Amino acid sequence: QKVTVEVLDHLERLALVDFRDSEGVERLQKAIQFADQLHEVNTDGVEPMDSVLEDRCLYLREDDVTEGNCTKELLKNAREKVEEYFVAPPGNIPLPKLEERETFLQGS
Repeated sequence: QKVTVEVLDHLERLALVDFRDSEGVERLQKAIQFADQLHEVNTDGVEPMDSVLEDRCLYLREDDVTEGNCTKELLKNAREKVEEYFVAPPGNIPLPKLEERETFLQGS
């Protein structure tokens, strides 16, 4: 199954991943082929689940810092942050123009 330029553009913007070279596109195509096998599974009458573990009680562990403990120092590297999290805005990686993608997709 071929990956179109539009699908590639959409996936790059969602995942912030650059599939610029033919190896990246080939890996994406193999992943799609692998996932397509799920269409062969009969799911008639099966209710969707939020998680495969939704019937289990999950216990949270304490988040004890055992080394480092340098959050404030690390966050000084962030261009933008919210509370104690780095912010990665869409478009923070340069993506090729649609015409450039068209060129290398033709070779895959």
